Amino acid sequence: MPTKTKSKPKTKPKLIVRDKDILGGIPVFAGTRVPIKNLFDCLRDGQSLEEFLDDFPSVTRQQAEALLQQATELVVTP
Repeated sequence: MPTKTKSKPKTKPKLIVRDKDILGGIPVFAGTRVPIKNLFDCLRDGQSLEEFLDDFPSVTRQQAEALLQQATELVVTP
């Protein structure tokens, strides 16, 4: 009978990083120096996600969409 091996739980890659050595601890997209706030500021000012990604090429579409999904879940989920 084959034995089952326990698989390690999948951990999500870090999306947001706060490090006092990176922009004084302002939350940024992991692996970048782009503040999270920049995405929300761009969207608030009427820019599209495409424009944000063009302006900040170190942020991937996957990162931006994951952040928007997390923010939506925080706001919508009671």
